[in-house]
Amino acid sequence: MMKQRKQFMAAFALTGLLAVAPITFAAGDHDHDHGDHSGDHKMHNSADHKDHDATTDGMFLKKKEIDGYTVTFHVMKAKPGKEMGGTHDFMIKVEQDGNALSNIAMNTKVKHPSGKSETKKTMKMGDWMMAGYDLGHAGKHQLMILFKTADGKKHKGGVYYP
Repeated sequence: MMKQRKQFMAAFALTGLLAVAPITFAAGDHDHDHGDHSGDHKMHNSADHKDHDATTDGMFLKKKEIDGYTVTFHVMKAKPGKEMGGTHDFMIKVEQDGNALSNIAMNTKVKHPSGKSETKKTMKMGDWMMAGYDLGHAGKHQLMILFKTADGKKHKGGVYYP
């Protein structure tokens, strides 16, 4: 049973990474801001940040600088029968100097368009942290994270989906 679960988790992580790779390479590195992000400043401590958006074929991918870390926010609809806590997979990757951090603890929070919010811990999926949420209803969802790095410092930030 445990071996099957590990195989499923590995297959799920690989599928997610394969889905993200084309967008990541097409997006490249950009040092400029895209669009209106008013309200984003309330969600994190870093006054100096850079954002990058990509939405392709219903997939959502956004990179943001938070306290010197490059944080990638990725949302994708969960495959039928493979939902891990909701209709959508909310995935986050934290990098420093191009390397994914593996020694972090992270919680997520989603504020739905109705004003209702819920909090979930993440589970590790390769270089990504993931939590499942029901995000299929209309309107903007505020996706937030709080992560603690190995040095004991806490960092927070977020984006709006879609």
